[in-house]
Amino acid sequence: MNPPITIPLDQCPIIVEDDRTGLSIETIRRALLDNLYYVLGKTPETATKNDLYMALAYTVRDRLLKRWLSTQLTYRKSPVKTVSYLSAEFLLGPHLVNNLISLNIYDPFKKAIEESGLNFQELVDQEEEPGLGNGGLGRLAACYMDSLSTLEIPAIGYGIRYEFGIFDQEIKDGWQVEITDKWLQYGNPWEIARPEFAKLVKFGGHTESYYDQDHVYRVRWVPGYTVNGIPYDTPILGYRVNTANTLRLWKAEASESFNFERFNVGDYYGAVRDKVSSETITKVLYPNDEQIQGKELRLEQQFFFVSCSLQDMIRIHLNKNVSLDNFYEMWSVQLNDTHPAIGVAELMRLLIDENNYDWDKAWNITKNTFAYTNHTLLPEALEKWPLSIFGRMLPRHLEIIYAINERFLDEVRIHYPGDVDKLTKLSIIDESGNKYVRMAHLACVGSFAINGVAALHTELLKSDVLQDFYELYPEKFSNKTNGVTPRRWMVLSNPRMSFAICEKIGDSWIKNLDHLKQLEGYAEDGGFRHYWQQIKKEVKQDLTSYIHSKLDIIVNPDSLFDVQVKRIHEYKRQHLNVLNIVTLYHRIKNNPNLDLTPRTFIFGGKAAPGYFMAKLIIKLINSVADVVNHDPAVGDRIKVIFLPDYNVTFGQRVYPAADISEQISTAGKEASGTGNMKFSLNGALTIGTLDGANVEIREAVGAENFFLFGLTTEEVYAAKAQGYVPRDYYNSDEELKAVLDLISTGFFSHGDAELFRPIVDNLLYGDPYMLLADYRSYIDTQDAVGCAYRDQDHWGRMSILNVARMGKFSSDRSIQDYCNDIWKAKPLPIEVPEYFQSQAMLKV
Repeated sequence: MNPPITIPLDQCPIIVEDDRTGLSIETIRRALLDNLYYVLGKTPETATKNDLYMALAYTVRDRLLKRWLSTQLTYRKSPVKTVSYLSAEFLLGPHLVNNLISLNIYDPFKKAIEESGLNFQELVDQEEEPGLGNGGLGRLAACYMDSLSTLEIPAIGYGIRYEFGIFDQEIKDGWQVEITDKWLQYGNPWEIARPEFAKLVKFGGHTESYYDQDHVYRVRWVPGYTVNGIPYDTPILGYRVNTANTLRLWKAEASESFNFERFNVGDYYGAVRDKVSSETITKVLYPNDEQIQGKELRLEQQFFFVSCSLQDMIRIHLNKNVSLDNFYEMWSVQLNDTHPAIGVAELMRLLIDENNYDWDKAWNITKNTFAYTNHTLLPEALEKWPLSIFGRMLPRHLEIIYAINERFLDEVRIHYPGDVDKLTKLSIIDESGNKYVRMAHLACVGSFAINGVAALHTELLKSDVLQDFYELYPEKFSNKTNGVTPRRWMVLSNPRMSFAICEKIGDSWIKNLDHLKQLEGYAEDGGFRHYWQQIKKEVKQDLTSYIHSKLDIIVNPDSLFDVQVKRIHEYKRQHLNVLNIVTLYHRIKNNPNLDLTPRTFIFGGKAAPGYFMAKLIIKLINSVADVVNHDPAVGDRIKVIFLPDYNVTFGQRVYPAADISEQISTAGKEASGTGNMKFSLNGALTIGTLDGANVEIREAVGAENFFLFGLTTEEVYAAKAQGYVPRDYYNSDEELKAVLDLISTGFFSHGDAELFRPIVDNLLYGDPYMLLADYRSYIDTQDAVGCAYRDQDHWGRMSILNVARMGKFSSDRSIQDYCNDIWKAKPLPIEVPEYFQSQAMLKV
């Protein structure tokens, strides 16, 4: 018998799959158990569902970490331009499934979970949604971070790590009730704290002037108090690429958390007072700013995260460069609305006071660093800070803003000699009344680019909101129409439809949404139309089950799902939708045998806690629902649903199930909207005004596939200029009169004629958003929607064409436009080294 042959280990051809990166079912199952045991300190016998979710999350995170670390290492070594996206909100949505899809490992992980005897969906449902945003602004920022990574653009997002989100919404007796959003209660497996990169932020105090050793005039800021900013990093993975950019969120902590001197004399609260007051800054998203304390906290929040972020960029820059002279060549800093506009003054302070730059050189760096996105046409949303608050909290910045304004107004005088009115309009300081700092003006003066977020919005910025700045700096202005990521809003949220599309045209559309155009020919295929409609029905049945489980209401999945989900605001006109519901109800009561297309009206959205009228609109929706849903004369012809706690997860359920999308804001009020895009991408048809991105959606999908109603922006402006009298519409339209009278007499409020009087009086005697002017057009168009839905085959054709023609509305296209026209940023592909066990050891 021959002796066994021995092969030296270093020559052995066997490849061992690493538990941290391996993708076989056996390796994934072993890794899950390891993370449960060694990271969470639990065994399968003692683990809760949340423990099992956490173990799953850490196992997925392990498999993206090599991409994240390789991305950071590549950026450190490469002299590339980096995009810095400053946003007070990032409404990310749950991470787990999105990362599985981006890594292309969804199937093996689902199988590994199920082979372990667990319910995959139950674990997915354990994930708390990050409470980091309020609505469209934050969701847009999240889509843009997704696209920056997918397009392999070097980028970093900066924001605030709110301990508590905006709020969880419950409905009690029809009213919105705000509940604390404890999204961090059980930890966040997707973030890593980086306390070594903490930044010190100053507030209050006073300034002192002095001359330095070179006899140059300088200013020293002596703060009243300081706060530490601790960064928490989350990887934002691109779709099937190696790039994983970083979202860096800042948490506020006290510079000194415990005062032993106070503790020793028995002042136990005083010993931790600084800690409590400092951490308040990042406690909650968007506090009620009706009171002075709320306004101060908003300003504190904004300055805190902007100062931390700019200090962090300077640190990163100086690690690779000898000076800040070329800062603007290596960084493009995008201001997502006016919230981070204080960055203009803060970068000037950091350059002048901390790095000893002279004014002109500092200003050249600053104005070539920032770009400003405006997201609103509502004057009240353009932030202004009273000088009394601003000067007390940021004394040095007020001095800098006065200096910026002085030089800027000298420039204006040269352009407009003797035009005092132009100086007043353009000044960064509003000198009327109590005097304010105008943050939009600061952003316009201190940025090299200004953009709107839809074609109509940008034109209205030029002609109205920022007209004076456009006349002065026309070269700064451009349009960058918003977009949404198809990864979350199609692949993740609507897998059935995504699979059907891939069957026909392949999967290239997921990274290049223009390829959806190839689907257009299948709209003429009767078999595919039937398949499409069957998919839609299955998705609607899923939502029907969810509604029943949450509200104990049974809805008909064959009915027309008429959906309006968005922030509750008068200009978004949820109450116009209610007027249509009451109109249909009134018709049924007058004609019990009315042949009506069955329709389920679905609402969702949160009202700001201090916004009385928005909260009353929610009450009106629920009060109408309570009557309509229980009236036997109505039967299944109408159902009204208000689904509470609108967020990203909610949207993932609702957008795919909608048949008609309500985009009914007053023309000229909505900047863009992105919900309109998500609905259309998922096959819903739109009823809408020519407002925001509706204009471009209608152009893209075809007027014949869009239900248009209402006044145009020009007609809205003209009607108001001529003296709009809403009561004239009430007196001339019997159906409108009957509907408003039904509400005002207390029919939907148990006889209480006072409850909804503020809404009715607002419509009859002011109607700032012109509901009554648009009522008849809206009702007639809704009748046309009901008729069109009866021809299911034709409706399916329109639905397919909607999806096929939505390629323009990808956030990838938006980001590419920013890169080409504003940031001048180029992609940098990331190489990830293969894992070899022989190299798996620490070498320093």
